[in-house]
Amino acid sequence: MTTTLGPLAPPSTRPQTARPGPVPDGAGVEVHETVAGYAAALDRFRDAGLTVGVVPTMGALHDGHCSLIQRAAHECDVVAVSIFVNPTQFGDPADLAAYPRTWQSDLASVEAAGGRVVFSPSVAEMYPEPPGDPGSGASVPELSGRWEGASRPGHFDGVATVVVKLLTAAGPCRAYFGEKDFQQLAVVRRVVRDHSLPAEIIGCDTVRAEDGLALSSRNVRLSPDQRRAALALSRALRTGATLVAAGEARGPVVEAAMARVVAAEPLVDLDYAAAVDADDLEPAPRCDGRRPVRLIIAATVGGVRLIDNLDPLGAPRAPGRLRPAEPVELSFT
Repeated sequence: MTTTLGPLAPPSTRPQTARPGPVPDGAGVEVHETVAGYAAALDRFRDAGLTVGVVPTMGALHDGHCSLIQRAAHECDVVAVSIFVNPTQFGDPADLAAYPRTWQSDLASVEAAGGRVVFSPSVAEMYPEPPGDPGSGASVPELSGRWEGASRPGHFDGVATVVVKLLTAAGPCRAYFGEKDFQQLAVVRRVVRDHSLPAEIIGCDTVRAEDGLALSSRNVRLSPDQRRAALALSRALRTGATLVAAGEARGPVVEAAMARVVAAEPLVDLDYAAAVDADDLEPAPRCDGRRPVRLIIAATVGGVRLIDNLDPLGAPRAPGRLRPAEPVELSFT
């Protein structure tokens, strides 16, 4: 199935403050600002018999993003990275405005990690019609109503819509997404299936700081005290995983234990701590290994919303950076 993205807006419509500028002399990364130019570039590589991997991002790249690019470079001949702060994923305009933009360091990170192509479109290029027009987007309501979807109405409609646009532009590829945004990964898998997009979705392990905090572009907004308090999320997940490993199979008991860990940290405002079915994200009454289960958590620390998750049956029990998994295609977001 081919999805039409609509007429292309001229590059000059991008606000001057948002333009990435030309690729520096000698750089090994080619930058495209239009859908047509990006699609043609990737077609050119495929026509030469090369495989294409893509890593969709919103920029502000950190080691977690770089691990995705590195894995894609290991498994594919050419890696393309999109850098686009998608406005339809933000319900709060202040949150969108506060999202970090770090173009020069992002470009350097892409090249250092093995990326070859960067797609950096304007909002007008991606949304020729005003975002949010009825019938203009994609959605996966059966996976979007709970958890992050309940706290951020419309967020996953924005994710689904931009994924259709980005992967349609990319064409046949392997697309790499981090498991930290576990619900997002589930939505991505479903929308790719529903729209018959020619992409193989690869889920990759969460990358953590040495103290266990999941890497996120939002972490830079935390003060030192808030950063330390945010460790309550990963501690809560490890507590839940330890209970499951010890034989506790009751989902509500595991959830209550995770919530108690967060409640002990006054700087953290818990939204949810849940055990869910890893396939459909429904609450998991049992964590006994009969079905795959994922522990998920979300909280606000100093006005910054943070999320994390853990596989309780296959997770490390102590802080530290997770080692990348061997290349594997996970059954799908």
